[in-house]
Amino acid sequence: MTDDVQGDRPPVTRPAGFVEPEIYYAGLPAAYVAAGALITDPTGRVLLVKPHYLDHWLMPGGTADEGEPPEATCAREVKEEIGLDLPVGPLLLVGWAPARAPRPRPIVTFIFDGGELDGPERIRLQEDELDDHAFFPPDEARRRLGRVGRRLPPALHARETKIPYYLSEA
Repeated sequence: MTDDVQGDRPPVTRPAGFVEPEIYYAGLPAAYVAAGALITDPTGRVLLVKPHYLDHWLMPGGTADEGEPPEATCAREVKEEIGLDLPVGPLLLVGWAPARAPRPRPIVTFIFDGGELDGPERIRLQEDELDDHAFFPPDEARRRLGRVGRRLPPALHARETKIPYYLSEA
């Protein structure tokens, strides 16, 4: 045990092997954070966007900036990607996926209810990142989402039941 003297306060006794918080936290594993919105039209079709850099489609959303809460990430990314300032609704799904090349760390994804849009006419794509957008029936949307398509059915179910879902892709 070591004793630290701190002015007029009594000494603090720390157990052997104590690690300063800055060192402890710097040594913990880290994960990326992403957030997206489940947006549908009145018939239940799901809005997807097609990034230039991927071979599959995605729900509008993206990765968090340093210290940014997931709901703020969702709102910011939806505004950047499709030009709409939509309210972020309830959390529908939290997904965890392990590190997978080229991503060197796990990722935690939050999917929020982005509500319903009457149609695509108000959408303005972020053209430097996205090629296209469209509404698809849920089965077609799931197929176009590729590996992350397994998140769609539980997110849709959570929207109906008002019970968020956790999905591990371990």
